[in-house]
Amino acid sequence: MNTVIVHSQDIELATKISCGFKVEIEPRTNHIRVHTSQTMDLNHLRSQYQLDLNFLPYYFDFDNVALFVSDMDSTLINIECIDEIADFANVKAQVASITERAMNGEINFNSALIERVKLLEGLDVNVLNKVYTERLKVNPGGKKLMNFFSSKSIKTAVVSGGFTYFTNQLSKDIGLDYSLANSLGIENAKLTGTIHGDIVDAVSKANFVHELCNIHSVSTEQVIVAGDGANDLEMMSVAGLSVAYHAKPAVYDKADVVINFSGLDKIMDFFND
Repeated sequence: MNTVIVHSQDIELATKISCGFKVEIEPRTNHIRVHTSQTMDLNHLRSQYQLDLNFLPYYFDFDNVALFVSDMDSTLINIECIDEIADFANVKAQVASITERAMNGEINFNSALIERVKLLEGLDVNVLNKVYTERLKVNPGGKKLMNFFSSKSIKTAVVSGGFTYFTNQLSKDIGLDYSLANSLGIENAKLTGTIHGDIVDAVSKANFVHELCNIHSVSTEQVIVAGDGANDLEMMSVAGLSVAYHAKPAVYDKADVVINFSGLDKIMDFFND
């Protein structure tokens, strides 16, 4: 028996989606569950109805979740921070193009980051605050999801190939337990166009998940990881459950759960609340 999560409270819509299938429709508080022994092509239905639909993963125990780890840029927040910083140097189009290719897995992430950061050389450090206060928003449902995890004593973390200025401030503002990102070089209140220390790349992200599991003596099977770009695939692969949030095709195809139309709070639909 398959259970399909319909990330909507519209019974009529759930009935329409289920037309032609033998199903049992179960309304929940914030979503609808459709139980069927037949095979439903969710990719086709998602496209047809422009709605998030997911199978309830039988292999994952939502009652035993201990940790949630999210990518930052374009997953937990609405922007790619480096692209917005680049706007102040009048090179946004150039940097955004490189970012897009890196997130699609078309070019090496590390070399792409070094190339983009070099283009920021000489910018006043105050630009970082402008980006954070004027352009950065938590994606829809993000704060609600973090509050939900906090209420269940589930630890939360953000990890990013972006920068500590943003992950540190974001963690304070929405109550995340852990963060990891790259440190921008700064001298005389100007960006130097370099990264301090090792680059946080795909392998670093996966290692961070393992590190947090070791700290709390939990299994990776108790971890949910969310991401959107190719450099998130490594950490998504080690987690018990992976979530593609408005993601690139390569991530969409490999994730356990796909959220393309709704907010991050739809992850809550999988829990037995």
